Amino acid sequence: MIPLCHQLNLSKIQLHIEPSDKALQISCSVKCNERTGVEMEALTGVSVAALTIYDMCKALSHDITISEIQLQQKTGGKNDFNR
Repeated sequence: MIPLCHQLNLSKIQLHIEPSDKALQISCSVKCNERTGVEMEALTGVSVAALTIYDMCKALSHDITISEIQLQQKTGGKNDFNR
């Protein structure tokens, strides 16, 4: 977490978890009406969801990995981004 980060009034948060072959694909979309991007909030949402799933499943296996957390798309703020 980034200490002393500015407060944002988020207008929408959507978390989606989709199972695939021996994996879960987690995505998080975040929106706000501020003049800044909310990519850190979306990346935090994905990270916390992945850690929660790990915690709930660790009794089955400690061989679980969390990987490839990355920004896919960002619009608004100073720059747009699309992977």
